[in-house]
Amino acid sequence: MDLGALFQTTTFASAILMVILILLQQRGASLGAGFGSSGELYTTRRGLEKSMFNVTIVFAVVFVLSILALLLIPS
Repeated sequence: MDLGALFQTTTFASAILMVILILLQQRGASLGAGFGSSGELYTTRRGLEKSMFNVTIVFAVVFVLSILALLLIPS
């Protein structure tokens, strides 16, 4: 397996996992915020929600770095 195929697999896997993690996270604004109601409730992330948020950031960084690596390696 060459280096290009490894980076392509890493890019694809991190993209899929990042999309899944983003979809699993709760939304910050409720339905009432769309109709003008101010849903200004400040909550902190705790437990699993905080872990999912941090893992999503890690997968986003891996995704960007793998794309940059694909651009920099010779074809």
